[in-house]
Amino acid sequence: MKLFSIKRAYAVFLKEFLQLRRDRLTAAMLFGIPVVQLILFGFAINNNPKHLPTILDAGNYSDPFVSKFIHSLQKSEYFDISSIASTEKSEKAIRESDVYFIISVEEDFNRKMVRGERPEILIDADATDPQVVTAALSVAKQSFNNLMGEYFKGSLGYLTQGQPGANLIIHKRYNPEGVMQFSTVPGLLGVILTFTLVIITALSMTKEIERDTMENLLCMPVTPLEVLIGKVMPYIGMGFIQMIFIIVLSKYMFDLPIVGSVFLLLCSGLLFIFACLSVGIVFSTLARNQLQAVQMSVFFYLPSIMLSGFMFPFKAMPVWAQCIGYVLPLTHFNVIVRSIMLKGATFSDIKIRILIIAVFAMIVLTVGVFKYRKTIE
Repeated sequence: MKLFSIKRAYAVFLKEFLQLRRDRLTAAMLFGIPVVQLILFGFAINNNPKHLPTILDAGNYSDPFVSKFIHSLQKSEYFDISSIASTEKSEKAIRESDVYFIISVEEDFNRKMVRGERPEILIDADATDPQVVTAALSVAKQSFNNLMGEYFKGSLGYLTQGQPGANLIIHKRYNPEGVMQFSTVPGLLGVILTFTLVIITALSMTKEIERDTMENLLCMPVTPLEVLIGKVMPYIGMGFIQMIFIIVLSKYMFDLPIVGSVFLLLCSGLLFIFACLSVGIVFSTLARNQLQAVQMSVFFYLPSIMLSGFMFPFKAMPVWAQCIGYVLPLTHFNVIVRSIMLKGATFSDIKIRILIIAVFAMIVLTVGVFKYRKTIE
């Protein structure tokens, strides 16, 4: 039995170090992933969303009390009040997840308040993600109560007779009880599909090249594109079955409502599966081995779950992080799933997000096919 030798151990160490240095992609991942995580957690992640898009429903907002209330909401930085719209446009905006709040005020608010008729201000909130709207609604209540105290102090105090001179009504839509599972579980559908399909596709394609079995496929009377499609088709079916399994499991384990069309949900999911597989194809053409394929998949997966609005409120992130998030298909698929399940969204409500996923899938697939041809040629 040979004794331990520092020289031999050093020789093995030197060999591994040289291999690692030649493998630039692995070395880049070793430093790239920590840098990405530090940037995302340090700058992009924020659990206190502000500047939430808000619409004022058509009405008179010149009354002193109402204008002060609106100004206090804007000053809090939680509400980004952009415009006054008709009821129809306001409803369309909240259905399509373009705004989080609709503020409606009774006509002749001040006059009714002085007469003791106790008029109402209504805030409709999109509560599909309770984590986003909770803090903002709390600020709205506090601002309203403070203004009521200021407005009816002194000689006007007799008007309230121990009761509020006006009422702030908060209507939490789509998830009135604030059940967190109704927000997180629909998001898990896209997260699980992203992780499994991207990595499995990348590994499957890389495995053929790594084991030198791709040449056997090319010897058959098929074109490279036909080989690519044939390799990917089983994973489309697998992803579709996985999606149905997750939906059924979520329905019966968490009593998750499905208000909208199941057919629309499945068709949207099929498009998202196609987008995930396209990413996996690109990674398989770039990776030299299965380890690199896994590393690339993880590198894509981390920003997807962090910048898509699944783990942290999307509107709480800085603008540059939101711009990156808009490019990722998971961001739009999360909104699609929540909108269909909780809001009963129709195709017209989510068509823009479906189009974004489709464009992403086509661009990435085109790059993947081009790179795949060059790889096997």
